[in-house]
Amino acid sequence: MLLYEIICIKIIFFMNLNRKNRLESLLNEHFKPTRLDVLNESHAHRVPENAETHFKLIIVSKAFEGLSRIHRHRLVNQLLQEEFSSGLHACSMHLATPSEWSQNPLVIDSPLCAHQSKN
Repeated sequence: MLLYEIICIKIIFFMNLNRKNRLESLLNEHFKPTRLDVLNESHAHRVPENAETHFKLIIVSKAFEGLSRIHRHRLVNQLLQEEFSSGLHACSMHLATPSEWSQNPLVIDSPLCAHQSKN
């Protein structure tokens, strides 16, 4: 099969996925995580039903070893650039190496939407 045909097949497959599945596919392929949670938190915000605009990512990967927290976030943001330009609005990230995760597997709750009451 020609490289062009392979690329076309990948593009068609990828375009038919919802955002959550696209994120999972991208992150799995790029970071080879030992743990990956892609949580759609859009329901907690003022967006239409079934929106895919707000996500929480939990990624545990050896790819983060030796990288600062900001460098890890930059890598993920860079990978998701196309998603951000096509409707992804917010993405909280919890990025750890396997050893960091084994020592502290806690994930901070996402803050309330600015448009929601705290009561």
